[in-house]
Amino acid sequence: MLKNDLILKAARGENTERIPVWLMRQAGRILPEYRYVRNNVAGFKELVKNPELICEVTLQPVDILDVDAAIIFSDILVIPEAMGLNYEMIESKGPFFPETIKSQQDVDKLSIDVVAQLHYVFDSIKLTKNALNNRVPLIGFAGAPWTIFSYMIEGKGSKTFSNAKKMLYTNPELAHQLLQKITSSTIAYLQEQIKCGADIVQVFDSWAGVLSKAQYLEFALPYMQQICDAIKDVPVILFAKDAHYILNEFNETNCSVIGLDWTIEPQKARSEAPTKTLQGNLDPCVLYADKSNIKKETEKMLQAFGSQKYICNLGHGVYPDVDFEKAKYFIEVVKNFKTDN
Repeated sequence: MLKNDLILKAARGENTERIPVWLMRQAGRILPEYRYVRNNVAGFKELVKNPELICEVTLQPVDILDVDAAIIFSDILVIPEAMGLNYEMIESKGPFFPETIKSQQDVDKLSIDVVAQLHYVFDSIKLTKNALNNRVPLIGFAGAPWTIFSYMIEGKGSKTFSNAKKMLYTNPELAHQLLQKITSSTIAYLQEQIKCGADIVQVFDSWAGVLSKAQYLEFALPYMQQICDAIKDVPVILFAKDAHYILNEFNETNCSVIGLDWTIEPQKARSEAPTKTLQGNLDPCVLYADKSNIKKETEKMLQAFGSQKYICNLGHGVYPDVDFEKAKYFIEVVKNFKTDN
């Protein structure tokens, strides 16, 4: 029995005695304890594949920041790697794929039998779940099919993802084949995370904003719906960055929670997704401000969302150069907030 199940209650739409809070990218980046661990391994991927170290860095924000949930430390690109498309993580530049998907033959070679390849993630979840000792829920996650597709075609991050989008126009049939393979792999991955102890899962569509609404409806939403329909045992959070146009459609899926970036007004989100719990959406840059401004901006946001059917978070991941004491203060402000809503 979880000692703190506020996030799960909020995700299910139940009343909570206070607003629950966690941070995207809370495991790592801002914490000196994480940097110590990271500096003592050969590289990022070596860390991601070490269950004992993953357990350690996943627990750090629970111990240090006092957040209401742990999120397993991993990377969304473990899925394409498990499917047969290797990636490298280049310091200060981000992910890079030496080979990319260009043809039918490339798609045909990809495997959807990914569970055995991802044992290190599942071992990490089991270890972490045990180490948490029922203190808070454990969040599992995966990248959304469109975002994974973007990396597999583009081979790296991009402002436009023009190569990925080019396939949508020039070979939509092949695009759908690849998206379906990614989706099938992702469903199996998330289901196994849940079997191993994840209490709730989030699907990150980091590059949703490069698509028009029409493209999102054709090449992204159906695959998000498949994931939501397949995950029945725990709540699902859908987070599509910069996709202001999709709230109504997300409201019609079987997700429990819709994550919001900081450019979406709480009132707009409430009106367009009235049946869902909302999550977000403080601009991460607020955490550069002094404490009085952090308090002011945070309380303004909390008042706008109200205290029920709401999980507090940033509108995207916490930035690596933020002072962790500022992040900790943000958590305190949320926990101490009182509202009549």
